[in-house]
Amino acid sequence: MPASVKSIDIAGLKAALHDGNEIALLDAREEVPFDARHILMAACVPLGRIEVTIDDLVPRRGARVVWCDHGDGLAKRAATRMLDIGYSDISVLEGGIAAWEAAGHPAYSGVHVPSKAFAEVVEHEAGTPCITAQELQALIDDKADIAICDTRSYEEYQSNSIPGAVSVPGAEIVYRFKDLTPSPDTTIVVNCGGRTRSIIGAQALINAGVPNKVVSLKNGTQDWHLAGYEVVKGATRRAPDVSDTGFEAALAGARRVAKLCDIQIIDRSTLEQWRAEAGIRTLYELDVRTPEEYAAGHVAGVKHIAGGQLVQETDAHLATWGARVVLLDDNGIRATMTASWLKQMGWDVAIMTNEEAGGDIASGPHKPAIQGFDSSKAVRISPQDLNERISAGSVNVVDLNWSRGYYDGHIPGSWYAIRARLDADLSKLPAAEALVFTSPDGALAGVAAADRSVADGSVMALEGGTDAWVATGLPLETGASNMASAAEDIRLKAREQDGEIEAAMRAYLAWEIKLVNDMAKDDDHRFNVIVPSA
Repeated sequence: MPASVKSIDIAGLKAALHDGNEIALLDAREEVPFDARHILMAACVPLGRIEVTIDDLVPRRGARVVWCDHGDGLAKRAATRMLDIGYSDISVLEGGIAAWEAAGHPAYSGVHVPSKAFAEVVEHEAGTPCITAQELQALIDDKADIAICDTRSYEEYQSNSIPGAVSVPGAEIVYRFKDLTPSPDTTIVVNCGGRTRSIIGAQALINAGVPNKVVSLKNGTQDWHLAGYEVVKGATRRAPDVSDTGFEAALAGARRVAKLCDIQIIDRSTLEQWRAEAGIRTLYELDVRTPEEYAAGHVAGVKHIAGGQLVQETDAHLATWGARVVLLDDNGIRATMTASWLKQMGWDVAIMTNEEAGGDIASGPHKPAIQGFDSSKAVRISPQDLNERISAGSVNVVDLNWSRGYYDGHIPGSWYAIRARLDADLSKLPAAEALVFTSPDGALAGVAAADRSVADGSVMALEGGTDAWVATGLPLETGASNMASAAEDIRLKAREQDGEIEAAMRAYLAWEIKLVNDMAKDDDHRFNVIVPSA
């Protein structure tokens, strides 16, 4: 008898979060409504993207999964879809978030809240030192011996940074600090856009025992902006390649952290045993090096997420709490630093090198497996043929890209839409003979076309997606034109707001700072901060 969707009440969910067994608590809404109010331990998994995300997020088909929403029916639809894909232990939270709050349990605004709250607890427990924007500006004016390390992704660093800052994303900071600061007299200032990665980056260096004075920049580039100082766009400074001396210093630091946090190192036989047990215990395998290193060569089947980004947005990659997590890199340094934070957040984590893991080597970016998708039902159209149909005015093109990506470039005349809302929003399009879905690589477009296929073949997917359109040499247009769906898929950062940017920044920073008090009252999180002895 096939499995069916179950229901779970508030008391049952509360007990499940504390019984020590695996659980994936998933919220089926888009990011904007999720941002407004959600349960702390929930991961945002929009209904319309389940097929292209769920294999990475919840790899074990027998994992216990609880879906929630805000009473809009999305959770039941998402749960049914997971059963169709082949998952077996699926429940829906009775009454959703409203019932959770009515029972006296807290709900949270924001995204990636577990990671951000964890950093606030780290700063509180470890006493991570910081300086203000005004104090940093004084150091710059005095030409003090300082190094400013921006621990965000390189793309974020390029979009807005502090003059003189160098891009050193997350897990790279211990790996590369010696070559950035050859003198032990140099003060290291670690910053990000707000607080999380500033705190984690600074404390990582302190935990690693670097001889330098290390501070985080209080409230990051947002406070720098609020203080009225110059914000640089298009900065390109990167850390140098790691020297032999730099490697030895980083290795010593990583070993210190491994001892401090009791990081487990596994061998190939243990990995194979865990893989064999993946049907009864969830296993995540993640390569935490840079995107460029991963693309050049990685263990086949291992997903990539740079270590710093993993700590920053753990819920976007590890949706099953209580799972095993194996982190891989080339020499153990970045895997160790990343594992130290995941362990303190409550994960069962171990590390190993790619060489020890063995197996086939693949290249290129990670491509998520698509689940519950019958490719034979998706009629395809080439970029050239689509261009002719557009010129003839006989087709509507619907772009299922993230809204930010749609703004940055889409097929001229195409419509932005959220897949979960197509039933209502396709009616906004003008009449046409055919409907073509596109997405960046064509994967989600193929799922949508197969899902809505019709006998006459008039519903199609663009072969290779918008990437193939661009590769063919066809043009794009930019901007928020033809919005069939409201852009509720991405919560805009304070800097991206249309107006009142400074007010948004102040509100965001106040929200982050308050999280440490929230965690003191919330018993669902699993944080256990490890503080090095003086």
